[in-house]
Amino acid sequence: MSKANLLDRREVVATLLAHRKDAVAIGGLGASTNDMAAAGDHARNFYLWGGMGGAAMIGLGLALAQPKLPVVVITGDGEMLMGMGSLATIGLQKPANLSIIVLDNECYGETGGQTSHTSATTNLVGIAKACGFADARDVSTLAEVEAFANAVQDLSAGPRFANVKIDAASLERILPTRDGMYILTRLRGSLGLNPM
Repeated sequence: MSKANLLDRREVVATLLAHRKDAVAIGGLGASTNDMAAAGDHARNFYLWGGMGGAAMIGLGLALAQPKLPVVVITGDGEMLMGMGSLATIGLQKPANLSIIVLDNECYGETGGQTSHTSATTNLVGIAKACGFADARDVSTLAEVEAFANAVQDLSAGPRFANVKIDAASLERILPTRDGMYILTRLRGSLGLNPM
């Protein structure tokens, strides 16, 4: 894909969450969490701090615990590469309500912008397909982002995986709270669960 055709990460995330209904959204380490906060803080946003590689597995646990709710993981290519084994576990468990969106700028944005494997030979969509994802696709237009956002609401056809090629722009950080207990307690309350 030409660099001129890359999507704006904040516009992608805002589009994914625009009509989220009751979906829980999990943000991966760094920029994807900032992008979720920029789209608007929400009681069902679970921001991941300090756990690179863990977003997909947190999504899996939540999807299995709450099978009647859409669960959306929004993460970057660097984190997905670190947690690639999670795709095999998700493919085995087959949670129909889980969707994973990778914001792929082909670099490790949190550590200085080094080129990631997705700029060369690593095809995350191919890996997701090989792991048994019912729906794994490359997304390159906002119309396709909107279609994927609508598919997230279908709780019978997952797990889903989308790799979205985005630009590598360095954007202002929109930092949500880093208080882990507050984030967890707020999410549990929004799900009607008793406090811990």
